[in-house]
Amino acid sequence: MDTEPQHLERDPSSAPATGKEEGSRSVRMSGLLGHLRGLSWRRAAGLGVLVTAALLLFSAFVVQPFLIPSGSMEPGLQVGDRVLVNKLAYRFGTEPQRGDVVVFDGTGSFVEEPTRENPLTGFTHGAAAALGLAEPAETDFVKRVIGVGGDRVVCCDEEGKVEVNGRAVDERYLYFGDAPSSAPFDIVVPSGTLWVMGDHRSNSRDSRDHLGRPGGGAVPVDKVIGRVDWIGWPLGRWTALEGTDAFRHVTGPDGAHG
Repeated sequence: MDTEPQHLERDPSSAPATGKEEGSRSVRMSGLLGHLRGLSWRRAAGLGVLVTAALLLFSAFVVQPFLIPSGSMEPGLQVGDRVLVNKLAYRFGTEPQRGDVVVFDGTGSFVEEPTRENPLTGFTHGAAAALGLAEPAETDFVKRVIGVGGDRVVCCDEEGKVEVNGRAVDERYLYFGDAPSSAPFDIVVPSGTLWVMGDHRSNSRDSRDHLGRPGGGAVPVDKVIGRVDWIGWPLGRWTALEGTDAFRHVTGPDGAHG
């Protein structure tokens, strides 16, 4: 019987790792973690680009956030509100109606053609504005439709109210204490255009301020970006924008209700 001590072979994997092996393993793990971290950042960046692109497309064709930059539509819309503009409201043959609150491009009616700006700066600001993160372009405005093509809009009647086609408009949405207008006017809205005014009449530059200019302050219907349907931000003011029955008795120029 062999009584000499037998040396059992040990599994190399169970043997204590040398410093060199530990260092090699540490390098491999560090490299793997770095690769995963880099991949994670790339995926996050790619996802961010896709989400931004999707939001911009949604904003361009369906609903666009719009930052209210002034108090011209108080009390309904306040400075800093982010409203949601429904771009499909007039997309399928429907046109703006009296009482609608609309966002429109005032180029050619409210403002002159804007000066050219740095393309990159313009794109960056335009993208931020489209997401409601920056003030809108200086050519974009938000106002209420008072008259549509063919309407005769007069201010003011014996009671100090605006008349549309001979019918007084009970404008309960006006800023408290404001008169319907401090300046008299009597216009017939050209076909295919709109007569628009702010709800805070004493703090609104609107169609009244452009009577002596080409177009007479009327805004072409095809310049309307969309209808304001909701207040989306701040959360405490999240609500659908209420409609108005102020024009319920107004008939069209031909006497028909419209």
